[in-house]
Amino acid sequence: MMDYSIGKGNYENWILGENNFSSLHLGKTETVMLLGNGYMGLRSANEEPYLSERRNLFINGTFNQADKNEVVELPNAADATRLDILIDGERFSLEFGETENYSKQLNIKDAELIRSFSWTSPEGKKLQFRFSRFVSFAHSHLIGMKMELKCLSGAVDVSIESGINAQMTNSGVQHFLEGDRRIWEDRFIQLVQTTTQSGIDFVHNTVHTLKLNDEEITAEANKYMERRKVWMSYKFRIEQGDNFELEKLTTVHTSRDKESDHEHYSLAEMQEQSLRELKDFDKKGYERLRESHRLAWQENVWDAYGFEVESENPDDQLAIHFSLYHLTAMTPAHDDRMGVGAKALSGEAYKGHSFWDTEIFILPFFIYSNPDTARSLLQYRYHGLPGARQKAAEQGYIGAMFPWEMAWPTDGEVTPEWGDIDIVTGERTKIWAGLIEHHLSADIAFAIYQYVNVTGDEEFLEQYGYVMVFETARFWASRFEWNEERERYEITDVIGPDEYKEHVSNNAFTNYMAYFNLMLAMRYAEKLEKENPELWKSLVRQGDHADWQSKAERLYLPEPRNEDLVLPQDDTYLELREIDLDKYKKQTKARTIYRDYNPEQINGIQVTKQADIILLFFLMEQTFLKDDPRFSKEAKRANFFYYEARTLHDSSLSLSTHAIAASEIGARELAYSLFRKTCEIDMGQNMHSSDDGIHAAAIGGIWKAAVFGFAGVRQTDGRLMINPRLPKEWGRMQFSIYWKGEPLRLDITKNMLKISAGSEKAVQVETAGNVHEFEHSIEITLTD
Repeated sequence: MMDYSIGKGNYENWILGENNFSSLHLGKTETVMLLGNGYMGLRSANEEPYLSERRNLFINGTFNQADKNEVVELPNAADATRLDILIDGERFSLEFGETENYSKQLNIKDAELIRSFSWTSPEGKKLQFRFSRFVSFAHSHLIGMKMELKCLSGAVDVSIESGINAQMTNSGVQHFLEGDRRIWEDRFIQLVQTTTQSGIDFVHNTVHTLKLNDEEITAEANKYMERRKVWMSYKFRIEQGDNFELEKLTTVHTSRDKESDHEHYSLAEMQEQSLRELKDFDKKGYERLRESHRLAWQENVWDAYGFEVESENPDDQLAIHFSLYHLTAMTPAHDDRMGVGAKALSGEAYKGHSFWDTEIFILPFFIYSNPDTARSLLQYRYHGLPGARQKAAEQGYIGAMFPWEMAWPTDGEVTPEWGDIDIVTGERTKIWAGLIEHHLSADIAFAIYQYVNVTGDEEFLEQYGYVMVFETARFWASRFEWNEERERYEITDVIGPDEYKEHVSNNAFTNYMAYFNLMLAMRYAEKLEKENPELWKSLVRQGDHADWQSKAERLYLPEPRNEDLVLPQDDTYLELREIDLDKYKKQTKARTIYRDYNPEQINGIQVTKQADIILLFFLMEQTFLKDDPRFSKEAKRANFFYYEARTLHDSSLSLSTHAIAASEIGARELAYSLFRKTCEIDMGQNMHSSDDGIHAAAIGGIWKAAVFGFAGVRQTDGRLMINPRLPKEWGRMQFSIYWKGEPLRLDITKNMLKISAGSEKAVQVETAGNVHEFEHSIEITLTD
């Protein structure tokens, strides 16, 4: 079981802990205690090996396709974390002997993994173990590890095998060619591996330092090499009361790193430079490197975001820290050619691919908290324009149709063709998303609009944003189908956000988002023509504006039902049969409905996988369509209760959106409950919920539910609105955001909103319908 009450003093609400070892539940802590810095993600497998472990190291952007029948994915790189330990000639494992005072912790504040316990061997030898590990935030290529061993009863002979193991696979798929291996100066180990298809070189280096009773020692060391593996074996004897330490520093570099990805790249030069770098790290030592890593997190993350919550439930503050930690660890802020995977860098699931999760669930945090990183993530989509144009052309359209799953920008569409089993037929199910889930292109246009409105970054628009919005608008204009009988354009045969409904027509989310995309393109074209006629001529084609306007005016936009204001999710949803969803609403594991129905049967039931119509309301209220009567407060409330009853939240994307919506309509108790469920997707006590990796969108959803829901922060067509709705459990929340390039500090209580500006520029904010303008700070009294 997980324990979140461990942190004390300065570490209160900063510690994720596990106090009992179980070899059946390794995946939970391997995932939620992931170590990462955006460049790489290291799954927190234990040092000693276990049968059910998943030992993963992913380097962002290093995609490879192992064979023509395999999917492009992030390859599982060589492992340097495993230690094979022998105590008096017997393999050390917690599955044998007796273990006391077991603790495995992720110290979120210091971004350090710590594991400690007392262990008595089957022969009665008692030892105290402590392992620590970090992935450096100060030096992006560095991994630091330390093992401390104290002999508590009688002398023991210890053997430790440690090195670099490139025999790793992705669920059996080998992505690397055999490379060079060498041990330098009897200490420094180097191993090279190269991906089979993409030809990316990886250079791994590692070095060990041994200490006995705080004095550095030279133990007996044997050197070994096998296929795709090189290591050293240390043997020594420790007496009762002795303290032994092994420090291990590892670096990883690839030819895809920006500093190496150029025409003059040399593998030999990267080997030499990376080895020289490791030698410099070795001189500094583990403790100095760990401290620089800790300071980097403090200065660049915790001091920058400063998110504090006063809650009756201390886990709420921990959840906020958890969200900020993983959002930072998963995001490649260093390279705009890279995106964020649906499982971040924490597992093989979804292959490291980027989905709409980024734009709708992860990007908002960076837009408001770290605009430079937000810009980088949007530029990743810009680099993917050639693949988006190719996909559109292959399907008979024009413009840019962005891949549903995106890897390296030039890879294009990488969605797998086949998925899980059909419970009725026993066959594999077809994955249709890559072919007919089209709303992503409009989601990206929305993200550009949101980013520019919050940041005021006009340079981004000119260099990257305009062309993406215009190209996606061209796609939609070519995608619409004319219905002669009804004299309107429609969008047929799609999947909306609710992926339990395949091959539907006029999914409201898709139609309205496509409409927004066209309207935004027309607005941007008019703006560009006035402000930069030369650029306008190069980006806007003759006839574009007329085509967009004609298509937008005649596109079918579903209307709410007169009797209850419910907006049809698609043409047939409200006519489908209803069943008792109670057991699925109470499920402890997602997608249990597939045990009773196959996809075709689910398609015929009024059941929704995840936020669809509710998400549409949330996005539209941030745009120039906010005053459309179809999105009125009354309609929002009616749709929320109708669809919440039919939504199983079988995607981790869903709960946070419903939490925001519940907060907005005044259902504060329900909003808080949904917020807590969002936090518990990964932090909860289900010890198998995160086996396949972190739920990246839900991590972003924790921040969104707090900031957009409880704090009521929103950009609405370029205006800053703050309408707090704290749940009864929260007495106060404080955090920082950026607005038009200026830092703002928000301090919210039940009765007061205080905003402090970081400069003397005038700031406008709307609260409860009233517009306030201030320079340094302002206090606004809140009424419930």
